[in-house]
Amino acid sequence: MSDPLFDLSGKVVAVTGGLGQLGQQFSGALLQRGAKVAVLDIAEEAAVLPDAYASALDDGQFDYIKANVTDRPSVQNALDRILSRWGRIDGLVNNAALDSPPGAPVEENGPFEIYPEASWDRVMEVNVKGTLVPCQVLGGAMAEAGSGSIINVASIYGMVSPDQGLYEYRRQAGETFYKPVAYSASKSAIYNLTRYMATYWAGKGVRVNTVTFAGVFNHQDKEFLEKYCAKVPLGRMANADEYNGAIVFLMSDAASYMTGANMKLDGGFTAW
Repeated sequence: MSDPLFDLSGKVVAVTGGLGQLGQQFSGALLQRGAKVAVLDIAEEAAVLPDAYASALDDGQFDYIKANVTDRPSVQNALDRILSRWGRIDGLVNNAALDSPPGAPVEENGPFEIYPEASWDRVMEVNVKGTLVPCQVLGGAMAEAGSGSIINVASIYGMVSPDQGLYEYRRQAGETFYKPVAYSASKSAIYNLTRYMATYWAGKGVRVNTVTFAGVFNHQDKEFLEKYCAKVPLGRMANADEYNGAIVFLMSDAASYMTGANMKLDGGFTAW
């Protein structure tokens, strides 16, 4: 039996970066609760659209929209398509983000003193501007309609500095590797952007909250997993589906009195 407190039937929600590991999880959880979901991503649909979305697509509950979250006309086109198809927009999950992967060029993961300005600009463009623009366009439409919920995805590395000791095993193996600065700075910016919008739109019925997540298991190096999990009171990384509850809660009427807040799910990482 569906719990009406967390029922999302009739709500239309956009998820940016919805083809990524977590984006697919969030979209699936929202669909299961009755929402109509529009995934915004920059990938070509035919190449990457997961089979799991097929039935929802056939039922008219799902749409994939190729969009660049840093480009206002692209996001406006996505909104126009959502409104044309479903007539409303009720929610937005800003999940799209960029980080330097472990296998990035040495200059990306090198010492702070020589971190490239171009890399900084690229990460800040996607992670900060790529949150701002969807909020302005889709959030603006929600404010005009008088209701909505926006969830901005942050990170523990926006709250605390990365522990460079987690990567000491790589340096001992002869690599030059440091967790870069831009991802942390960009995710930290999300908190005050969220608080600003929460207070700005408080009278318009639009709630804006942040979720702070820790690492997700994705077959990382054994050495990294051992060091990382030793820093987590629960002793492990999150499974990919363990953040879904927070997304459903904040998007639902169960969180109707929650705005400008940060919901932290990190296994206790920041508790000690």
